[in-house]
Amino acid sequence: MTKDELLELKEHLEAQLGDAIMSAEIAFGELAITTSTSTVIPVLKFLRDDQLCQFLQLIDLCGVDYPERTKRFDVVYHLLSLHANQRIRVKVAVGEDQTIPTSIDVFPCANWFEREAFDMYGIQFEGHPDMRRILTDYGFEGYPLRKDFPLTGHYEVRYDDELSRVVYEPVQLTQEYRNFDYLSPWEGAEYVLPGDEKAE
Repeated sequence: MTKDELLELKEHLEAQLGDAIMSAEIAFGELAITTSTSTVIPVLKFLRDDQLCQFLQLIDLCGVDYPERTKRFDVVYHLLSLHANQRIRVKVAVGEDQTIPTSIDVFPCANWFEREAFDMYGIQFEGHPDMRRILTDYGFEGYPLRKDFPLTGHYEVRYDDELSRVVYEPVQLTQEYRNFDYLSPWEGAEYVLPGDEKAE
């Protein structure tokens, strides 16, 4: 998709949606628009139904955590238009105690995506018919993809073949944290990393 086509799409959306679009920018070869929790559903419906857009597929819905912001989370929708061979990104900022309307009526496949965002970040989707955890265990406490989630002090669940049952064990990190210098990705670090002495 050329930059001219992205600019044309950006101008079309700004003209049609007006104040519903808080910002629009072209980044990484895609158009990204920002809207609010009160206007996200009309924006998604327009992107799906408009003849010039036809973003009929919701590819992904995910959360992003910015703990330093007042509105801590971004809910990001990635849409695809096979008709126009275009992608678009729709972002909505949501506070920790706020809800965002479910998009299941617009894109039914959002059901499990929204459950995952709830399970991993604690983002609440208002009107979702089955808002419960989808990846973690029933008694799990906390939200694992939040940046302030502790790495230890929790339990993991696994199936034990010897005991023929599910077992709960405290989370233990199997290796210490390492420091990488990232300055020489091809040659490797100038200092010896633990374990490298075995290669000689």
